[in-house]
Amino acid sequence: MTDELPLRERKKLHTRQRISDVATRLFFERGFEQVTVAEVAKAAEVSAMTVFNHFPRKEDLFLDRIPEEIALWTEAVRERDPDESPLAALHRLALRLIDGNHPLSAVGYAPFWRVVLGSPALRARAREGSEELETAVASAIAETDADDASPRMTAALAVAAWRGACAASVGRVLGGERVDVVMREHRELVDRAFGALGGVLPLAR
Repeated sequence: MTDELPLRERKKLHTRQRISDVATRLFFERGFEQVTVAEVAKAAEVSAMTVFNHFPRKEDLFLDRIPEEIALWTEAVRERDPDESPLAALHRLALRLIDGNHPLSAVGYAPFWRVVLGSPALRARAREGSEELETAVASAIAETDADDASPRMTAALAVAAWRGACAASVGRVLGGERVDVVMREHRELVDRAFGALGGVLPLAR
């Protein structure tokens, strides 16, 4: 955990989080396109170079959980039980994220996605993030499941099921539906989506 890291690494993580928090606040207040990296750096009391050391692109200041998402998904595949398929491990992870109201579960964080949907640059980065996730998951499946003849297909369908369900449910919340109702039905939707994949992927086991 974070407390077990060396002091230097803890300081770096603290700085990264402070920059991200400041940037997120500014983006919510003024809109993504209206805030510059220089303004984020000034508000976070760091240099612009420090910002870019932690976030290679401005979009990553807001979509800062892409690396965490990739780590969670690949870890679920690599650390699953010997008798569990990659798809089953990802199914279990998806439900755990929803049950824990994790920020990556999307539905309870609809205002965040309103900012993303309102910015062409953020939408493009989100699509790239999905592609990065798919590639990483495919690699993890290929490394750990010799029986899967098409790890890229398995990864693509799993990511599509998750992304599609999240997009549908976030759209409902942004349309004015109650979050608690949508959240409950979102879990059911994700559960059904992954369950259906088990029927179309013969090697899902």
